[in-house]
Amino acid sequence: MLLSDLLDAPVRAPSGDPLGYVVDVRLVLDGPLDGGLLVQPRVHGLIISPRTGSSFLGYERSDVRSPAVLARWLRWRHRGTFLVHWEHVATADADAVVLADGYRRWSPAFPEGAHRHV
Repeated sequence: MLLSDLLDAPVRAPSGDPLGYVVDVRLVLDGPLDGGLLVQPRVHGLIISPRTGSSFLGYERSDVRSPAVLARWLRWRHRGTFLVHWEHVATADADAVVLADGYRRWSPAFPEGAHRHV
């Protein structure tokens, strides 16, 4: 499956209730080296928006506030957006993503300092 197949896919709770749409896929680079100097990425989780399948344009990642009009509009449009860890995805295909029992909603913002270069 391609990651792009997940974008805009509907997301359902274990009960089948609709929760929203996949608007982004969060990857981490902490795996083994893949051939040369590159680390193989792995899927950390999915960003789910309850209202729209359109992109958040990165505004969920930090406290970016400008341009102010765009930032305010995107935050309003994506209110209620959350991150769900990949291990809490029961099934995922282009038709729908179904979350596992006991899934937890996390903030889609990066933890303080996580986006800084070391």
